[in-house]
Amino acid sequence: MDIENYHIRLASRSDLDVLLLIEQDCYSHPWTFHQFVQELENSVASVLVYEVDGEIAGYICYWLIIGEMQILNLATSPKFRRSGIAAQLLEEAFKRYSSLELSSVWLEVRSGNLAAISLYQRYGFKLSGTRHAYYRDGEDALVMVKMF
Repeated sequence: MDIENYHIRLASRSDLDVLLLIEQDCYSHPWTFHQFVQELENSVASVLVYEVDGEIAGYICYWLIIGEMQILNLATSPKFRRSGIAAQLLEEAFKRYSSLELSSVWLEVRSGNLAAISLYQRYGFKLSGTRHAYYRDGEDALVMVKMF
């Protein structure tokens, strides 16, 4: 899919219904409405949405605390997968904080999510550790870090 008319912006409460639908399409244990509201109200959190022709195609949620970024959630609507949206959201998150001397970015990813792991590796993330049986279904989480 060739995406030309896109816009990345901060999410608002009016986006939550669409974010919840994408979340439910992407994850077996999706975030709740309340969890998204908490992140929108959290002073260290940012939620960015990626719009294509006015339609939300993906989002990223991350925290920034004293030079460290923690990526909490990154999702692309199934309709828009494999079109570079997740990569562009990562790049935008990094770009927004490059002037703040970002020292590291941390995230957790399901050990079986090979597409996400490959994306993160392309952006310089390295395996830092494993959280055994981290997810509700017993799957391990890989802890990955990118140092600046």
